[in-house]
Amino acid sequence: MAKYSRSEVFSAMKATGVVPVFFDSDIEVCKNVVKACFEGGIRVFEFVNRGDFAHEVFSELNKYALKELPGMILGAGSIVEGATTALYIQAGANFIVSPLLNEDMAKICNRRGVSWSPGCGTISEISKAQELGAEIVKLFPASEIGGASFVKAVKGPMPWTNIMPTGGVDTTEVNLKTWFDAGVTCVGMGSNLFPKEIMASKNYAALADKVRELMTTIEKVRAKK
Repeated sequence: MAKYSRSEVFSAMKATGVVPVFFDSDIEVCKNVVKACFEGGIRVFEFVNRGDFAHEVFSELNKYALKELPGMILGAGSIVEGATTALYIQAGANFIVSPLLNEDMAKICNRRGVSWSPGCGTISEISKAQELGAEIVKLFPASEIGGASFVKAVKGPMPWTNIMPTGGVDTTEVNLKTWFDAGVTCVGMGSNLFPKEIMASKNYAALADKVRELMTTIEKVRAKK
């Protein structure tokens, strides 16, 4: 069962400003990455459902976070249908993220009081997601469907919309300023937060430093809005 409520998940995403998106089949690598993100100031983390037995890795990772990293909220992403949604909820996922809009997933999450962020590419999909109870919608793939200008266009007629772009977001101040100035609530970030050289060398101290720098940059661009 999810430890954190939908409102707590929303608050953490909004306060943190970034949701790391990560997968590795090695549980020890995952533990070290989540810990580095925690040490760097992040309090919400999306584990990507990728490959066989991914849910087993998540289950162990979630147990680790609950015991060792108080306040770190773990959820699962890249989920596309109801059965897998239920599987991750059973493993304690605090939120579910999808690259698409699937009403069955919304119903399952709503029944269990679990936050759900579907992937949307049009304003009609965003409106439908809100009708189905999504607090934050995932804009995906963000850079391919209009980028920050699309976010700004959506926020015009629908200023209450909370958007998390994923795809095309990096750690630079220029990039982040563009997104936050457009009105996003937070951003999703994968490979740009986890450089190959850091991951290959397993330099988790360097990763924690990179996360700290990212958090400082986000705070800076938000302060200038």
